[in-house]
Amino acid sequence: MTPRHAKRLLLFAIAAVLLGVSAQHGFGDAWTSQYTYAFAPDKPNTAPKMTPPRPSAPEPDSVMQPGPETLSKRVVEYQIDVRLEENTHTLQGTQTITWTNPGRQQVSELYFHLYPNAFQSKESTFMRESGGKLRNDKATEASLGYMRIHSLVTSENDSLLPRLHYVQPDDGNEKDQTLAKLRLPQPVAPGKSVTLKMGFEVKLPEVFARMGYMGNFVMAGQWFPKLAAYETVGTRGRTTEGWNAHQYHGNSEFYSDFGIYSVKINVPSTYKVAATGFQTKPTAADKDRKVYSFYADDVHDFGWSASPDFVYVEEPLSTANIPGVRIKLYLDPLHAKFKDRYMHAAKSALAKYSQWYGAYPYSTLSIVVPPKGGNGAGGMEYPTLITSFAAETDNPGYDLERTVVHEIGHQYWYGMVASNEFEEAWLDEGFTSYSEDKVMESEYGVAPNLPVEASYMTAPAPLKQLSWSYQNHNHYAENVYMRAKLVLFGIEKQVGAKTMSKIMRTYFQKYKFKHPTTADFQHVVEQVTRTKWNDYFSQFVYDKLMSDYAVESIAVKPVKVNGEAKIESTVLIRKNGGSFGPVPIMFKFADGTTLQKTWDAGEKHIQYKMVHSSPLLWASIDPKNENVLDNKHINNFMKAELPEKTRTRWSIGFTKLIEGIFTSLAW
Repeated sequence: MTPRHAKRLLLFAIAAVLLGVSAQHGFGDAWTSQYTYAFAPDKPNTAPKMTPPRPSAPEPDSVMQPGPETLSKRVVEYQIDVRLEENTHTLQGTQTITWTNPGRQQVSELYFHLYPNAFQSKESTFMRESGGKLRNDKATEASLGYMRIHSLVTSENDSLLPRLHYVQPDDGNEKDQTLAKLRLPQPVAPGKSVTLKMGFEVKLPEVFARMGYMGNFVMAGQWFPKLAAYETVGTRGRTTEGWNAHQYHGNSEFYSDFGIYSVKINVPSTYKVAATGFQTKPTAADKDRKVYSFYADDVHDFGWSASPDFVYVEEPLSTANIPGVRIKLYLDPLHAKFKDRYMHAAKSALAKYSQWYGAYPYSTLSIVVPPKGGNGAGGMEYPTLITSFAAETDNPGYDLERTVVHEIGHQYWYGMVASNEFEEAWLDEGFTSYSEDKVMESEYGVAPNLPVEASYMTAPAPLKQLSWSYQNHNHYAENVYMRAKLVLFGIEKQVGAKTMSKIMRTYFQKYKFKHPTTADFQHVVEQVTRTKWNDYFSQFVYDKLMSDYAVESIAVKPVKVNGEAKIESTVLIRKNGGSFGPVPIMFKFADGTTLQKTWDAGEKHIQYKMVHSSPLLWASIDPKNENVLDNKHINNFMKAELPEKTRTRWSIGFTKLIEGIFTSLAW
């Protein structure tokens, strides 16, 4: 630990004590947010000077000013006021959006994602493709929702609402209203901005597909009219700039530009609110309602959750790469007793990811545990906020830790690297699944069984394709989660863990806040290893191949060699998929000797002829299961044909064994 970090930790400890005093006066949450931000990672010399809290509350309109460091291109700024109407399960909101043209051409149109409209009927593209199912979650009769835009005006108060039209660029489904296009009265010049004011209403569905309500629990994900991502030349390989705007699909998640969010959330006075970012001032309360004020910058989304039942727990985390982060738990009461497990998983994951990949640059990380029945909101990521799976069981096993570890991994590959989940979901889900396995093994000793997981690959498909091009959600998950993870482990098997660690860190450091592509990752792999990887990526990423090697046949026959009786064993090995070489092969003979060969797998098949004093018993390909992309291990091993006398004796012995088993089971 450097002296600078040691000094920070001392100051942080002093602050924690002072914050405990402020909490006793009823305004600790807002003040502690302010001070934690002062010690945010990557901001050692620019933080505002800390002043100890006073017994009196701060000025009502005081707002903490953000630090001067900018991590991303802040293309868009949102100022949102939203009110939860708990009886009708609706959100009433207003927002002011300022969009700055990041390109070199004038822009005459804006595109808005209206995600809640996916739930307004069974005819939306999302519902058609998903069939009302996502993971193990099913829509109910109450899982109906919508978004209505009531007003849309310029800063001069000119109405643009008649110019807003629903569009369906992906499938032409006129029943789908999840994407809207706005033709502007005046184009936005490069580097210039346009500001719009919007009034909107959201009807929350009974919790399904990442958002909604369950009892008095609310998960607000993708809940506001959200600008699509505008990609400049060079972004994700583009040769011409333009909007990346897609409808909401059954498999797709989300993609948008980085920006600034200032959000006020009005809820009943009994509710606690978890949200992206940090509170900027004390919660303003009256008899029946209260208002939370949150701020976040260098993020590309904003999610929040609310419930009167949350059990709140908070602890600081400081490491060499995390000078000061508040980890905040919003637990369902059923899982309050597991608070230490949730906290340990969060700290372990964040500490490992920051050590392996790079600093976590935000001042907070919130974890929401939905109530029983609310799993539709579980297992999801938002900037600085994640949801665990719901408190469905009193004995969650390692699923509790695994879910937290996985979702925190998304803070890196979804949150900061910000891949396009519409078009290259594997760059988020696969990378997060790989990282999750690393933490689970490092911290809990739970190693992945990669050969077994590979055997689940029954319908491999290209990884770089539109999310809705997969056959269904299972097909999507099988590939962008599992197969993608195996592809990364496949690289690691060939280059070694140390080099793979360098690849992952280099990729994160080079492309954080930049929306990279598959080609960008391949370039990093080649840069670090100084080797071309075209064959590997063309087979396993851009194509649908797995790496299946089979012992096709074994023939054993007696031969004479210089008049001496020998046994000739002929083994045919075949490659049925992509190349993952070199391929180790082991041969075992009846006299106990073994012979090892290595095949470069340059051809489709190879034949081995071996003359030995005793017959071959068996042949085994990849006996240590190093080929993590082999999804058909059953054909890796074959016994040689036994001589007639031995075969008959074995058959009689097997029959006696079966008879004995059935006798023991007789009642």
